[in-house]
Amino acid sequence: MRLTETEVQALLEKADGWKLADERWIVKKYRFQDYLQGIEFVRRIAAISENANHHPFISIDYKLITVKLSSWRAKGLTKLDFELAKQYDDVYKQMKQGEGE
Repeated sequence: MRLTETEVQALLEKADGWKLADERWIVKKYRFQDYLQGIEFVRRIAAISENANHHPFISIDYKLITVKLSSWRAKGLTKLDFELAKQYDDVYKQMKQGEGE
C-alpha cells in the first residue's frame, strides 16, 4: 500500500542519507574504496532484493553505487521500500566495519 506524503517524510527523517526524488523514489549513494568492493555490495543487496521480490534501480559508477527504490504496483513508496533501504544500509555498515579489520 502506498504511503502518504506525511508517512514518507516521517520515514525519511529516520532513513540515514536517503533522499526523496520526484516524489516517488528514495535514492542514496554509497561510496567504496575500490571497484570490486562496490560490486560485492551490489551482489549482496541484489540477493536481498531478489528474496523480497522487490528490485531497485542500481547504478555503478566506478566506486560510487547509486540505489533508487520505489514500488511500481503502488505507484509510489511503500513500507517495503524503507525496509529494504535499512537492510542495504546494514550491509554497507557491515562492509565498512570489515575494512578496519
